[in-house]
Amino acid sequence: MPRRILIAELKQETATFNPAPTLYEDFRIAVGEDMLDAYRGTKTEVAGVTDVVDNDGRFEITPTMAAASVSGGRIRSADLDRLLNKLVKTIRDAGPVDGACLCFHGAMAGESEDDPEGRVLNEIRSVLGNATPIVVSLDLHAVLTDQMVTAADVLVPYHTYPHTDHYETGQRAARNLIRLIDGKSQPTVARVRLPMLVRGDELLTATGKFGEVIRMCQQVEQSDAGLAAGVIIGNAFTDVPALQSNVLVTTDNDAALARREAERIGRIMWNHRDLFQAQLTSLAEAIRMAETSDGLVVFSDAADATASGAAGDSNAILQGLVDADFSRQALLAIVDAPAVTEAFRAGVYANITVSLGGTRDPGRFTPLTLPVKVKSLHDGQFSYEDGTVAHPGRACVLTTGTIHIVVTERPVFVVGRKVFQAHGLDPVNFNLVVVKSPNGFRTWYESIATLIVPVDVQGSTSANLKSLPFRECVRPIFPLDEIVPSPFQNI
Repeated sequence: MPRRILIAELKQETATFNPAPTLYEDFRIAVGEDMLDAYRGTKTEVAGVTDVVDNDGRFEITPTMAAASVSGGRIRSADLDRLLNKLVKTIRDAGPVDGACLCFHGAMAGESEDDPEGRVLNEIRSVLGNATPIVVSLDLHAVLTDQMVTAADVLVPYHTYPHTDHYETGQRAARNLIRLIDGKSQPTVARVRLPMLVRGDELLTATGKFGEVIRMCQQVEQSDAGLAAGVIIGNAFTDVPALQSNVLVTTDNDAALARREAERIGRIMWNHRDLFQAQLTSLAEAIRMAETSDGLVVFSDAADATASGAAGDSNAILQGLVDADFSRQALLAIVDAPAVTEAFRAGVYANITVSLGGTRDPGRFTPLTLPVKVKSLHDGQFSYEDGTVAHPGRACVLTTGTIHIVVTERPVFVVGRKVFQAHGLDPVNFNLVVVKSPNGFRTWYESIATLIVPVDVQGSTSANLKSLPFRECVRPIFPLDEIVPSPFQNI
């Protein structure tokens, strides 16, 4: 009988400054074989794991449960309990396995639970037992906790930003798990905590300073004793007690090497911390640039990034374009369920007056009343660039002047081009496109954009970190505090 490798997924990135709660219904959930069907052929960690296991030929995959949601506010307590209990039950029902590969994001937070991944990892460890190896893949924006480090044998973080190595990270995780099952490695882990929150273009791994650091991590992994290495910078908007940056190095039975490399990498991050801050442009200046630039201009509305956990209902840039009487073709997206209902009631080509924005984060955004034309109506799903399915609910396209607005009932990732193309709008046909992402969009837009402008507007995921009401994260911490002692002063 072939040996069995269990696989599960749990993904949601929480922005605690977003007042709109995440609900159980916001997760797309697949159990058992449906999980494999949902991810077959995609560029995801689950697919990376299954392909490595299938190619090895000695194991069979035991799929349990995959649960993933668009980033959002804290998960309602009852819904989080339901979600985690369901995951643990599917793992318990799977019976004995030889190892487990878990694909987590790592930056979830509930209304009363600051470490859902650590909690569920402890429960999974209790179910599987200490002798069963567990490897966990993580987003490099995970909030690393003691529970996570203790409960897993190996943690394998992404190596790219924007994230283009989901599939490869799954492969790295699976290879580590197989080595553990075969008795060919004995993980020794070193962790260096860095009291710093980082943003900005220097995090781009292809061009920025962070990329140099990640390549050091890759060199560690490729060495004879290297198993996994990464810099886990945390999601700056998951304001929980463990929030800070971390260097994590796992070696094969060489604790001294792990500690030495983690400290070496950590010192470089700390010594260059001033580089890791975002340079933002005022909205007025950004609009002026868009009016006068040739080709496609892309605005990064990182402050309302649904990819980072914001509510998606900011109308700040829309208001600015309307007030400036923007004359060129503009394309943007907003979450507003009542506006979608009004559009469906009126029908295609109807001219109506709607209020847009402020339905999910009303403390920050006041609804903007506009005369609009209903260009199109949409009822169903679409697929993102990686092959996974989005769940926007109903959607409509509204126009006002030269501005096209994709309005969805539920938050979606406004990162790639398919969110617009699925609604009959191709970004290449516009002068201005507004994405709700700090940098992930670059994979899809750098090749077609003349100019990319990070815009300074308010929002629950603003890169202007001092504008946000942090209360729980590690303190003192850079850049929130003027004086932050070096984490290396006693080393």
